[in-house]
Parts: sequence; structure tokens; C-alpha cells
Amino acid sequence: MLDVYLFVTFLPPSEKYKRVDQLERSSSSIPANIAEGYGRFYFLENISFCRNARGSLSETKNHIIAAKDLRQAPADECEKLIDKCDTLRRVLNGYIRFLKKQKAGNDES
Repeated sequence: MLDVYLFVTFLPPSEKYKRVDQLERSSSSIPANIAEGYGRFYFLENISFCRNARGSLSETKNHIIAAKDLRQAPADECEKLIDKCDTLRRVLNGYIRFLKKQKAGNDES
């Protein structure tokens, strides 16, 4: 999320209330959803919130790709963030798999 807040400084002023706003909102939603899901203490709700976080991550990545394609930000900066999004997606998918296994283990008890 902090990387996104630094990234938006590369975008033109005309994007302040468009792409900048959307990037800040979607990137902030990722950790917020993870935290909210964790606080629910129920596997299925946690998984659901993690899926919401994954959706916000996809939205964030899409805005970065659009900024790159429209040449609104340096391509190398865009690529760095795209790579971080891909890494976070893998980590988030792993966490979701872990939660599913934990839930399955609890069902057997």
C-alpha cells in the first residue's frame, strides 16, 4: 500500500481524482480486508475477506497496468509494482489455502 502512495506521485495532476483516487482506495482495501477477516475468528469469513482483498489487489494491478499503457508513469516503476502485486497474489493465495486446510482440520475434530 505504501508503495502505491509513492507511485501515484508519478501520475499527472489530471489523474488526481481519477486513477490516483482509485489506486489509493483499492490498495488500502487490501490490508483492511485481510485484517477484518483475521479479526472475525471464523475460517469461512476470513477466507471471504481474503478473497475480497484479492479482488482489490487485481483492481490495483489493473490501474497500474493502465497507467503504464497510457504512459502516465515510468514503465520501470510500473513493472516494480506489478511484480509486487503478483508476489502478493501468490502469498494471499497461499494464505487462503492454509485457511482452507485449517478449517478442514477443525471439521474432523
